[in-house]
Amino acid sequence: MNAMSGKVPAKAVRQIEGVAIRFTGDSGDGMQLTGTKFTEATALAGNELATLPDYPAEIRAPAGTLAGVSGFQIHFSSKSVRTPADHPDVLVAFNPAALRANIDDVRPGGMVIVNSNSFTDKSLKRAGYAEDPRPSLRDRYAMVEIPLTRLNREVLKDLDISMRDADRCKNFFALGLMYWLYHRPMEPTERWLENRFKGDLLEANLRVLRAGHAFGETTELLPVSYIVPKAKIQPGVYRNVTGNTALAWGIVAAGALMQKDVFLGAYPITPASDVLHEVARHRHFGVKTFQAEDEISAISAAIGASFAGVLSVTTTSGPGFVLKQEALGLAVMAELPLVVIDIQRAGPSTGMPTKIEQADLLLALYGRNSDSPMPVIAPLSPGDCFYTVLEAFEWAVKYMTPVVVLSNGHLANSSEPWRIPDIETLSRPRITHWTDAKTFQPYARNPETLARPWAIPGTPGLEHRIGGLAKEQTTGNVSYDPENNEQMIRLRAEKVARIAVDIPPIEIDGPESGELLVVGWGGTFGAITSAVEAARVDGKPVSSIQLRHLNPFPTNLEQILRRFDKILVPELNQGQLVRLLRSEFLVPAIGMNKVRGQPFLIEELRARIDELLSEETSP
Repeated sequence: MNAMSGKVPAKAVRQIEGVAIRFTGDSGDGMQLTGTKFTEATALAGNELATLPDYPAEIRAPAGTLAGVSGFQIHFSSKSVRTPADHPDVLVAFNPAALRANIDDVRPGGMVIVNSNSFTDKSLKRAGYAEDPRPSLRDRYAMVEIPLTRLNREVLKDLDISMRDADRCKNFFALGLMYWLYHRPMEPTERWLENRFKGDLLEANLRVLRAGHAFGETTELLPVSYIVPKAKIQPGVYRNVTGNTALAWGIVAAGALMQKDVFLGAYPITPASDVLHEVARHRHFGVKTFQAEDEISAISAAIGASFAGVLSVTTTSGPGFVLKQEALGLAVMAELPLVVIDIQRAGPSTGMPTKIEQADLLLALYGRNSDSPMPVIAPLSPGDCFYTVLEAFEWAVKYMTPVVVLSNGHLANSSEPWRIPDIETLSRPRITHWTDAKTFQPYARNPETLARPWAIPGTPGLEHRIGGLAKEQTTGNVSYDPENNEQMIRLRAEKVARIAVDIPPIEIDGPESGELLVVGWGGTFGAITSAVEAARVDGKPVSSIQLRHLNPFPTNLEQILRRFDKILVPELNQGQLVRLLRSEFLVPAIGMNKVRGQPFLIEELRARIDELLSEETSP
């Protein structure tokens, strides 16, 4: 402090292109809330961003243990951002367990901010440390040790709140500090607090938030703050959106576009439950939600609603998707429009409910008895979840078939700035065809799509039989005729195959032909695209494609595959798409598989690309 003026000397401000920050602490320390509020402030500051919440699988593991560590990573920049970053530049660790679980991920020389009050003998032992790790880390990282617990309590000592409630506010001290460090606006968080709390709890959170900001201004521990300039983005109205929120809004938008009521039947399951919660908030749009007693009830109710003429959807994750398969077979046999959203998680069985995987592809394609093909679509990003749901409803109604959407836990919980579309300009057709009883009979088929009419009960002229038993295709009577059974199975398969005419051609990122093509699907888009583009900057001859449509495939897929000498297929499973590409197109595709419950890192993809390009191509 300047002794003559009494003012705090101005600190240096440095402009940087971007930064990745990871907040980590015990599951009761509010890390997800802290990360979410920092993300909202960053979106309002105009930066491109991507996030990765990392939840503990236990509802409440013992405090201070590795099993209870919760994390939230955000990568924001003035340029395009596709991933939450391979390594955080800054780690905020609230206790020794959080430090131990995350320190190896921090880039060399990165900043590590720790709550020094938490490094007690008891907490070190719980985290599995034999001794205090901080002295050994000071040479490798920029260590900033702050007595967070003590400072937080001092700020709140005159308020009439319990010590427990006071300590629960300390995450907002760290949030205020990070707002100062990266020049984020505090006002949106202050408004949120004012709408959330009252009385002393409101005062406590506001005080702590502002105290953290003031601490950053005055402490000598942080001599520099950083500015990340706004990103240049397409003009429009934006908001921060997670994949689950985008799925929910896509469900609501489908009803508005198609001028139909919507029914969502679901059983709560991680990480899909948020879709049910969000859709339930929008019942004024003609959306009905039903929380069933189990997975089979949820999909059966949705099938019943579809039979009654309502746009129907059911949401789940891998374990629930398995339980829905028998009823899905009924929807295939009855040829009813239904959207099934599977937000994949790590398994098998209950597996790791909060971790990431994309291993339900073969289940979606072949998980039912007999030959019962269904279209399968996989969104590429959180924002793309919105458009994927619209496309799924369009296919379901146009072709009278259930459709599977394969999201995953990464897309579900991560967020990005999303440009809000004008719903009136979305190129999605309303339901204006194939329901006119004067034109169509209940067992007639559209010659282009092979779809039957949506024969809604009670409509004169569309009386019909329906059910799971094999039917004679022109009368609906139960039939055990072998030729009829084969004809119907082939017909339903052909109906799904014809969807390919509605799928746009694949666009190649990079040269149209060459030495190496990287093929991904769904939510691996960001890491694959970033790795491939970085390799091309270094002069590597590599291209990539990312598949959204997995059944049927785009019509130009085989042509593209045959233009390249080598094909690399990275997947968060043991090799499912690579099997399909080998069997369907007889190409020598090479798998790259990761099943650790975490997304691909750009650097590991890049290393595999370099390795393949360094090998000689076989004649």
